[in-house]
Amino acid sequence: MSMASLYRRSLTSPPAIDFASVEGKQIFNEALQKGTMEGFFRLISYFQTQSEPAFCGLASLSMVLNSLSIDPGRKWKGPWRWFDESMLECCEPLEIVKDKGISFGKVVCLAHSSGAKVEAFRTNQSTIDDFRKYVVKCSTSDNCHMISTYHREVLKQTGTGHFSPIGGYNAERDMALILDVARFKYPPHWVPLKLLWDAMDSIDQSTGRRRGFMLISRPHREPGLLYTLSCKDESWISIAKYLKEDVPRLVSSQHVDTIERILYVVFKSLPANFNQFIRWMAEIRRTEDVNQNLSSEEKSRIDLKQELLKQVQETKLFKHVDKFLSSVGYKDNLPYVAAKVYCEGDEILSGNESDESCCEETCVKCIKGLGEEKVTVLACPSGNDVFTALLLALPPQTWSGIKDQSLLQEMKQLVSMVSLPTLLQQEVLHLRRQLEMLKRCQENKEDEELSAPA
Repeated sequence: MSMASLYRRSLTSPPAIDFASVEGKQIFNEALQKGTMEGFFRLISYFQTQSEPAFCGLASLSMVLNSLSIDPGRKWKGPWRWFDESMLECCEPLEIVKDKGISFGKVVCLAHSSGAKVEAFRTNQSTIDDFRKYVVKCSTSDNCHMISTYHREVLKQTGTGHFSPIGGYNAERDMALILDVARFKYPPHWVPLKLLWDAMDSIDQSTGRRRGFMLISRPHREPGLLYTLSCKDESWISIAKYLKEDVPRLVSSQHVDTIERILYVVFKSLPANFNQFIRWMAEIRRTEDVNQNLSSEEKSRIDLKQELLKQVQETKLFKHVDKFLSSVGYKDNLPYVAAKVYCEGDEILSGNESDESCCEETCVKCIKGLGEEKVTVLACPSGNDVFTALLLALPPQTWSGIKDQSLLQEMKQLVSMVSLPTLLQQEVLHLRRQLEMLKRCQENKEDEELSAPA
């Protein structure tokens, strides 16, 4: 039986005022004169419509991340790096979001994991006066944006829970501008701030917790340059459990007397879909473009990636990993490598899949795309590099169960952050934060703890 079709909804006014109406334009002009529409222009430049009925949280976040010019470090389509709803899957599989929507805590988790600086508050953790101050803060700056999650019914709209960015504020009228990402349903509209607060001060039945708002701003540094975690494959739960719970248990319960034995214990039981959990990003260019058409920004980015790879390979831990994998003949047969770990070179420039989705060697390699076009892979990690980075990202207490004290001290020194160069420290910390956020999701604690991992 087919579902009846709908074309938009009538915006109930009052309380809402259509942004494009005569009064809506007047409210905008008043706010513009008072300087409380500074964040609007960047947001409106990246305004998007949610691609699925339940993707309001993902659409709001990708819109804000792009408005802040945060580089995702991985491709969207073709050669372009760009945040899209389809890329925001490291805290909840997209199919689940498509079916059930997403909680406030998981959107906060996604924002943290995407490398943004996030301050999040439920209404029982804040006051309407604090909320108003934060709205003013984001409305008078283009370096900070706010996402609100609220119940539509309070605004006399159809539907239930919803996410959308706040695009501006009129102080004299005490009204906030909602840039509704469900543009197929409602246009952008002004609402009384007090009423928006009441709409946020409602219980999300899926979590039993109050809704709220988050402030998102640029980090001091872009998120991971080479590595990122993903939960696109639903097996991420078992993989996260393996890394956070099983590995510590294995190294404490089995007889380990060398570093190589520790590595064997860790690697022998890797879950089959491990390749979907940690991904690495290469830089792909047409060979003739490498020395001709790269911008200074691209050259700087590639230099950073190559320097980061060099730093990984210069760690003592990498040497142990490399020696171990070579000695057991794993190299290209590890579950991770055998399944062809995701490499951003798998869609060579045109957006089509090439014959090689991964590169074995590091730094630079020429391969063929579709047809005879040659492309150059710049700063492309190998499986050894990825394993090293992941081991460094595991919590220090992972190894505390090793019974041999001298071996324990050696392992602690190998994974110690203190001796790592700053660039590698930042990359490892990014992975460690992602692991911690995934652990919260695995334990269903993402709605309990909204702050960034320490």
